[in-house]
Amino acid sequence: VPGDTGLVRLAASEVLHIPGLGFDGLVGYSPIAMAKNAIGMAQACEDYGASFFANGAAPGGVLEHPGTIKDPTRVRESWQATFGGAKNGNKIAVLEEGMKYTPISMSPEQAQFLETRKFQMGEIARIFRVPPHMIGDLDKSSFSNIEQQSLEFVKYTLDPWVIRFEQAITAKLLTEAERRSVYVKFNLEGLLRGDYASRMNGYAVARQNGWMSANDIRELENLDRIDEAEGGDLYLVNGNMLPLNLAGAYATTQTENNEAAAVPAPAHSPEQQQPSGGRRL
Repeated sequence: VPGDTGLVRLAASEVLHIPGLGFDGLVGYSPIAMAKNAIGMAQACEDYGASFFANGAAPGGVLEHPGTIKDPTRVRESWQATFGGAKNGNKIAVLEEGMKYTPISMSPEQAQFLETRKFQMGEIARIFRVPPHMIGDLDKSSFSNIEQQSLEFVKYTLDPWVIRFEQAITAKLLTEAERRSVYVKFNLEGLLRGDYASRMNGYAVARQNGWMSANDIRELENLDRIDEAEGGDLYLVNGNMLPLNLAGAYATTQTENNEAAAVPAPAHSPEQQQPSGGRRL
């Protein structure tokens, strides 16, 4: 086509777009681009650690000679070949002709190398709102708080993304007629499953209050359904629960019935009494 620039114009309704951090109406922001400094520092720490252990003996030092060295490159390469690398880190150096070695770099302890690496690991986890225990940092995690952190991961990390997906799919992939009867929903129940005792207690409350049947519970536990004829789909409620305005109604009814039963039947008059074995003339 003459003048074709290769550009294709699409309406918003024709594009399934789930924006990320921030949104200017066209594109979302990349988490990596927004946190490039934190990620760059983590990469720098990684490179420094690799370089430190690769040059094991004493990296970043100076060999001093009281005179003039004709071939400094040969001396440097000889030193590196003899004492460089992780395998040569503990060798003893013997210096001749008044030479001495002076290290000029900070030790990893002085540079807080390990602390910096651990901080950057948590910093990157914060970019994506991932709990520390999910990336292997268990320093501040315990048996009692990991479950709560997992629930918060679903609530504060996954839910915002799930809502974005649900809304975008509903708006772009369903017609107006379909939206009246169909909706999109991500099921996160598997991530919210508690321990066995907690699940059973929750099911008991739901069963006793009538908003879950036996089959509803069995499906969540991946068990076979109970036949409808055997009551698997029945919704039951506690029989001792009444609306507030009916409180005491049963007792009042029982009292009235008891009072009615206590009233003696009226005696028959002599005229109404029939003599035994005879008839009235």
